[in-house]
Amino acid sequence: MIPPSKKVVLVVDDESRMVRFVRMNLELEGYLVAEAGTGMEALEKVRDELPDLVLLDVMMPEMDGFETLERLREISTVPVIMLTVKGDEEDRIRGLELGADDYVTKPFSPRELASRIRAVLRRAEMPAPIAKTAIQIDDRLSVDFRQREVIVDGEPVRLRPTEYRLLYHLVNNAGWVMTHEMLLSKVWGYEYRDETGLLRLYITYLRKKIEPTSSDPRYIFTERGVGYRFVDFRRHQEKGATEG
Repeated sequence: MIPPSKKVVLVVDDESRMVRFVRMNLELEGYLVAEAGTGMEALEKVRDELPDLVLLDVMMPEMDGFETLERLREISTVPVIMLTVKGDEEDRIRGLELGADDYVTKPFSPRELASRIRAVLRRAEMPAPIAKTAIQIDDRLSVDFRQREVIVDGEPVRLRPTEYRLLYHLVNNAGWVMTHEMLLSKVWGYEYRDETGLLRLYITYLRKKIEPTSSDPRYIFTERGVGYRFVDFRRHQEKGATEG
């Protein structure tokens, strides 16, 4: 029987030396470690052992990490950190688009890996932020944080958990500039405060889902070199009510 306080991390890598290295360091951190050497084995382990987090290597024979992640997201929402030897931004973007929660580039230090795991697990366990009422931004966009629902032009739009948290902090600070560091710390965790590229990528995702035209935003404005600002819809609503 696994103690409730013990988190299970599934390490998916075809290099046995890497698996041993990761296992040794994670066990020193107090995690329980499961192993898989192929994508198919990883899918079976996720289904049968229900790990708390998956470390998934990109470069594997037969079924690579991207295909494994794509199939994994059909059956599970378990947090996934991609492991890659490439520093290629395209690989990172592809992994995030397929549903990865984070990525770590090899070679990495045990300390960095442990920090990333803690941050991802913390986000996964974070209770959903609740607003008291549904918020009508304008005639085409409304957000109900109680129901975790976003409506655009009368149709529900599905947001991933990270996109949802990002929108929450932007909407609840409407009219104010949220700095890069502030948003990264609130949405991803303090360890990510310098990852401006990650924030920029998720702002792009969010704009594609809620903006009429993502290249000419109506809601999420870029304050170049500083951060992002959500339209001050409250001021417009108050002005309309006064004029009425």
